[in-house]
Amino acid sequence: MFQYRKLRFIFVIVWSAFLASCEDNKNKEIILYKGPVQEVNNVEVLYSEQGALKVQMKTPLQLTYRNENKVFPDTVNINFYNPEGSLITKLRADSGHYDKIQDVFVVLGNVRVVMSEENQILKTTELSWSPRTRKIFTDKPLTLRNNAKGEITKGVGMDADQDFSHIKFRKGTGIYPIDNL
Repeated sequence: MFQYRKLRFIFVIVWSAFLASCEDNKNKEIILYKGPVQEVNNVEVLYSEQGALKVQMKTPLQLTYRNENKVFPDTVNINFYNPEGSLITKLRADSGHYDKIQDVFVVLGNVRVVMSEENQILKTTELSWSPRTRKIFTDKPLTLRNNAKGEITKGVGMDADQDFSHIKFRKGTGIYPIDNL
């Protein structure tokens, strides 16, 4: 009889601990992890059309999230190529990200674009590129300096082809030299 009471006592204690632990779990809030699910170092992304290289992006770190968005928290370097495969434009930015739903790459910070064929330098704080439309655009202030002609164009907002061959300012002003009036 003594063992039966001892067993019963142990059963009651174990059962009480089990019920108490179940009660604690009901009050706990579930916290979902929102950080990156993948980290990749020394990334190089190549974008081609019909087998011809169009864009090359390099960055030291890429973070990929559950929704397939990507963040490039460090320097982003992008090279643009003409149909013959020659490098025609270089872009450098402090950081960037890719929005999967909109299918748009965005570079941020001190964005500097050097267009070697036209001897032009574009500076802004943000540029977006849509692989779907093959367009580069911004609604931020920017400056385009044409070193060959001595021209400076300032504007707010811009749309351009992905290789910067055609640039359209949304609101622009400029300084243009006038020869021999």
